Amino acid sequence: MSTVLRLGDTARRNPQSGYRQAVTAFARDRGAVAAVVLLIVVVLIAIFAPIIAPFDPNVGDPTQLLSPPLVGGHLLGTDTQGRDLVARLIFGARLAMIEATVPVVAAAIAGTTLGLLAGFYQGLLGGLIMRVLDVFFAIPLVLLGIAIAAALGSGPPTVILSMAIVITPYIARVVYTATAQLKHSLFVQTARSSGSSELEILREEILPHVIPSVIVYGTTNMGAMIVFAAGFGFLGLGAQPPTADWGAMIAAGVTTLASAPWVSTFPGLVIVAVALAFNYVGDGLRIALDPRLRTRA
Repeated sequence: MSTVLRLGDTARRNPQSGYRQAVTAFARDRGAVAAVVLLIVVVLIAIFAPIIAPFDPNVGDPTQLLSPPLVGGHLLGTDTQGRDLVARLIFGARLAMIEATVPVVAAAIAGTTLGLLAGFYQGLLGGLIMRVLDVFFAIPLVLLGIAIAAALGSGPPTVILSMAIVITPYIARVVYTATAQLKHSLFVQTARSSGSSELEILREEILPHVIPSVIVYGTTNMGAMIVFAAGFGFLGLGAQPPTADWGAMIAAGVTTLASAPWVSTFPGLVIVAVALAFNYVGDGLRIALDPRLRTRA
C-alpha cells in the first residue's frame, strides 16, 4: 500500500474521463461486482430485518431446542434456546455492518488527517505524530483492541471505538508515505510557485491523490472488522444477550458442535462470506483506481 494510487495525468486534466475508466475497469471484475451485489443484499436485509425475519430473533420456542435445519419451519434450525437462526442472522447483519463500516470511516478521517500533517510537515510535528503512532504499531493489533474493549467495558460502542483506534495508525501510515512522496512532486511545486497556501496544496493537490489509497485500504479493512467484531462477540465483549450478534452466535454453539453443528457453522459461514466480499471489493478498487494495474487487467 506504499504505492500512491493515482487516477493518472489524463484524469488530472479530465477527471470525468479518469473516473469513467475506473468504473469501467471495476465493472469488468466479475468477482468484485458479485461482491458488491452480495454486500448490497446484506445491507438491504439489515435495513428490512423486521419485515424479512420469519421469527422474533430474541424469543425462543422451548419445544424446539436445537432443531435441525428444515424442521418445524426453521430453515437453518434453532439454537440452544430454541431461537430461529435465520432471524438471528438477519438481525445480526445490522450490528455487523455498523461495526464494519463506522470504525473504518472514523479511522479514515483521523488517519488521513494525521498522515497528511505528518507527511507534509516532516519536522517536529511530523516526527511527533509518527512516534506516537509507532507505540501502537509495537502492540499486536488484536491484543490492543481486546485490551481497549476490556478496559472500557463490553458493548457495540466500545467495540467500534476500540477498532477505530487500532486501525487509525495503519491508515495514517499509508497516507503519510503517499504524502511524503507527493510533497516533492512537480505539480505540488508548481502549485506552491503559483502562490497556493499550504492548506490549499494539502486540500487540492495532495488529498485527491491519497483518497484512492484510503478507499482501497479502508474497504479491505471492513472485511477485517467483520472478523474482529465477531471475535469480540465470541469473547463476550460485543453486544450483550439477547441482542443478535454473529460472534456470540458462534460462541453459543461451541458446546453443541458435536450434536448440533449448525448453531455455529451458519454464522461462521456468513462471517467468512461477508469478509471475503469486502476483500474482493477492495481488490477490485485497487486495480480500478491504479492506472498501471488497470491497463494490465
